[in-house]
Amino acid sequence: MLRKAQHLWSRLFGRYLWITNTVTSGGMLAIGDAIQQQLEHARGVGTKHNYDVERTGRLFLVGVLPQKTGKVILKKIMADQFLAAPFFAVTFFLVAGLLEGHSFAESWKEFKKKFPAVYAFDWFLWPPSQAINFYLVPAPYRVLYINVVTVIWDVFLSYMKHKDQVGKIMKDEF
Repeated sequence: MLRKAQHLWSRLFGRYLWITNTVTSGGMLAIGDAIQQQLEHARGVGTKHNYDVERTGRLFLVGVLPQKTGKVILKKIMADQFLAAPFFAVTFFLVAGLLEGHSFAESWKEFKKKFPAVYAFDWFLWPPSQAINFYLVPAPYRVLYINVVTVIWDVFLSYMKHKDQVGKIMKDEF
């Protein structure tokens, strides 16, 4: 059974990588829409039916239409910069601060103080990296490429998160 799973895995992420990535992209959009519809239903908003299958189907189709045109890539990058990047930054600082034992107010204050620099570096690093990824990197190497860029991003985030603490330690030592 393990051999069959390995064979299937190598087929899906080797020979059929394009199909796997395309279907996965559409599937993730469909799952996201299904979750959103459940949230809407719980709040008493949305469609009059419990679940709008056609709506989910439309989003699935959007996800499975892989386009590499400049316009589509620009839209993807802008969505990442204006929606995902701020959400990730606030989540990072709030959760990290709370895990360090700080209050929500202290974590929020740190986020507001450090967000401009984090967001500026995000704009410096991610749009060019994603453009290179979408235009130039062959599909089998895209995840590896993004993981390498992510290490650079993670080093910067760690620096921003802890630079105050490092500065305080250095002052205390002198």
